[in-house]
Amino acid sequence: MKKIPLRTCVVTKEKCEKRDLLRVVRTPEKEVIYDESGKANGKGAYLKKDIDVINKAKKSKILDRVLEVCVPDEIYETLVRKVNNE
Repeated sequence: MKKIPLRTCVVTKEKCEKRDLLRVVRTPEKEVIYDESGKANGKGAYLKKDIDVINKAKKSKILDRVLEVCVPDEIYETLVRKVNNE
């Protein structure tokens, strides 16, 4: 049996399978992107696929702290769109 990689949501601190999480990455160029492939180069942070979690992350600015850069609102909008489309 193949081992399923678990990652921790930065908001809820829950350990979830990678496919149940959204990954946001700070690239080496200090750019913040939503990482659909899960393989982008840079420092990553995971959020649960949940609108409330995304809103809480935005309010508490937890991604700004984890990634050590200012996360633009467009990233949160992209994450919300991703969750709504699934």
